[in-house]
Amino acid sequence: MSSSNSPRVPLSVLDLATVGAGRSSSDALADSTRLAQAADGLGLTRFWVAEHHNMPSVASTSPSVLIAHLAAKTSQIRLGSGGVMLPNHAPFVVAEQFALLEALHPGRIDLGIGRAPGTDQMTAMALRRQTDGLGVEEFPQHVLEVLALLGDNRTPDRGMRLAATPAASSFPDVWLLGSSGYSAQLAGMLGLRYSYAHHFGNEDPAAVMRLYRSNFQPSPALAEPYAMLATSALTAATAEEAEYLAGPARVMALSLRSGRPAPIVPPQEAAERTFTDQEQMMLDHLPAIKAVGTVQQVTTRLEDLVELTGVQELMITGTTYDVDSRIDSLTSIAEVWGRVPAQAPAAG
Repeated sequence: MSSSNSPRVPLSVLDLATVGAGRSSSDALADSTRLAQAADGLGLTRFWVAEHHNMPSVASTSPSVLIAHLAAKTSQIRLGSGGVMLPNHAPFVVAEQFALLEALHPGRIDLGIGRAPGTDQMTAMALRRQTDGLGVEEFPQHVLEVLALLGDNRTPDRGMRLAATPAASSFPDVWLLGSSGYSAQLAGMLGLRYSYAHHFGNEDPAAVMRLYRSNFQPSPALAEPYAMLATSALTAATAEEAEYLAGPARVMALSLRSGRPAPIVPPQEAAERTFTDQEQMMLDHLPAIKAVGTVQQVTTRLEDLVELTGVQELMITGTTYDVDSRIDSLTSIAEVWGRVPAQAPAAG
């Protein structure tokens, strides 16, 4: 594919508030704040934070709390969840939290909803305190409950009984997130914005987007399909330096996949690590960072993904030990990519 003919779409950032070895949660959250401010200064569209629990390498445990902080420390970028793991929470609580965020920062809040627990089973049980009503079968109904509480009038009877906020002047944009065909199909059937987690998903992203569009039904929220691809990217002055900086992400990915999560190691320690044949096969099958290299190499890969999938927006993430490396990478990509304003999708 020719990058020169590829369409440019709005660019955004996904963050996990990762914790480096020898550093604290406060350090990680301060780094996330710096990254959000850099993205805001670059004129990027969105900055989303993920929900993970009981993980030594991730400080982003409560997206709503972190979003409130980041929104107060930035001026124009949209802040959102990538995502809130809905089975961990009562739909009414999620709707209240994000209605409050929208009231504090009108027009700047996104609610991205996911179905995975974002943690291990023991921690999921500690969060939920029960197992009833948490299966795949209940998830669509819980999404509809959140929508009704946030101004979606397709189920007006529920909205008449409960209110997420007493006098809303606007509501957050709701997205469905996922790494499988299930989430794409459901997003289409419910007529919602959809973001595919290409950074850890292992399905053909073009096929996932086709499934989303083929199942799309217009809704009060959206008249036509509106999709975003979330992927991982890291650049540096040379391809060799980029590979060096990506080392900690590889070690982190292997520790998670082996069930032994740990804080992110420095790049020098990662460079001294020898991978077994099995570990290398795992990384070859699902890279810790999908696009690593010079800014020209990485932006070409990103342009090809946009052309392949036909998405309206692109979101990038990429774990590094220090936030400066990530800010430098983001800045390089943004300068080549250019600022592309997001086009608001039409309501149904």
